[in-house]
Amino acid sequence: MSDRDDPGTIGRRVQQLRADRGLTQRQLAEPAYTPAYISTLEAGRVRASDDALRHIAERLGVAFEELVTGRPAHLVTDLRLRLTGAQRALATGDTEAAAEQYAVLLAEAEANGFAEERAVALLGLGECAVEVGELAYAQGHFERAEQILAEVDAPLPARVPALRGRAVSHYLAGELRYAVYLLESTLDELNRGGLHDPDALLLLYASVIGPYMDMGAHARAAQAAEYALALAPKAADPALVARMHRSVARTLLAEGRVAEADASLAKAAELYRQLQIRTELANCHWMRGYVYAQQGDLERAEAELREAQIMLTARRAALYTSQVAVELADVLHRRGKSDEAAALLHEVLSDLSPERGALHSAAAHRLLGIIAEDAHDTETAEEHYVRALSLLERAGAAGDLADLCRLLGDLLRRTGRVEAALDAYRTGLGHRTAPGTTTLGPAPAQPPL
Repeated sequence: MSDRDDPGTIGRRVQQLRADRGLTQRQLAEPAYTPAYISTLEAGRVRASDDALRHIAERLGVAFEELVTGRPAHLVTDLRLRLTGAQRALATGDTEAAAEQYAVLLAEAEANGFAEERAVALLGLGECAVEVGELAYAQGHFERAEQILAEVDAPLPARVPALRGRAVSHYLAGELRYAVYLLESTLDELNRGGLHDPDALLLLYASVIGPYMDMGAHARAAQAAEYALALAPKAADPALVARMHRSVARTLLAEGRVAEADASLAKAAELYRQLQIRTELANCHWMRGYVYAQQGDLERAEAELREAQIMLTARRAALYTSQVAVELADVLHRRGKSDEAAALLHEVLSDLSPERGALHSAAAHRLLGIIAEDAHDTETAEEHYVRALSLLERAGAAGDLADLCRLLGDLLRRTGRVEAALDAYRTGLGHRTAPGTTTLGPAPAQPPL
């Protein structure tokens, strides 16, 4: 155990417990050890093995954990039980209650020196912070969890949830390249080091698809999706499989494989219903709405997106709600409800900032520009396009930048500013990555599938 007491403290504890029970050193030692060994141990002159301490704990009638740490075993068991309760609260949508529970449990774990339980509580607090859009707090919680796990020499697969949490919080804050760096470097270390944990790999591959797509690295996103699909049958956690299906659907959509995307989303939705993970289920409704919008079935798209918005608002998942709101606004605009769409987008922008939700803010400005342009208000349209461009350049979202430069170039050309339009087009071409390539450097090592 990493948090066991020093040999001197354990020796004194053994001596006290032995005396309390009226046992001699010989009675405590037999049949596996000698009285001399017990004498040396009680004097603190030897670091006893786990086997020896388990033998002594059994003879003394105490739990092994209590013998080596001085804490009753039921404390850590009770803490783990309540941690499970907090995890369930988070999974079923009560983020506020989960955060309160995790905070209490973190304090108890710190007071008792339970390192692994501290890490679990910090991970939970990080997930809660992501849910409500407090990304700086989320990053801090995940970093502390990762540090604690490293201090107790936890293997890399055990540290993956904390690493993934850091990456997701940076991704949602618009720091795409750093998010990809964290995910790719961890994948590479797992695969090259022979640490082929299916759950850990699936979690990372599912999480990196979104950043890849936003950076325009579609080929690498498709490859990550294929790896995730191949790993899914080997993964023990159904929540990871459900998350993977939702991420894979996004790549399938980019390739025009709409029916397969819808099938993936249906599988994910069913798994999330079973697990009662409402945020992820809401995201499945969001993606299904996106599918229907791509097919031109705007009525069904609106229904799915409104369902997602209701579910996410109930969970106070601020950033995810904003993402759905932008998609819903696009559908509303296409259905002729431009005023409602614009009001929804302005509401999104009032909740976000360049440091918190940059990509979503950029998407809102882009759509407001389109709405203004359709209303022949070219000055307002240009203002929104330029704001969106600034946000996307900061985030490094290459694919979206290229599309936005085309929109801005077309607007400038129609208003007679040909040179400015050409500059916008050139900027867009500079951001567009060639098919099958990415600016991210070599891809991570492949998993042994």
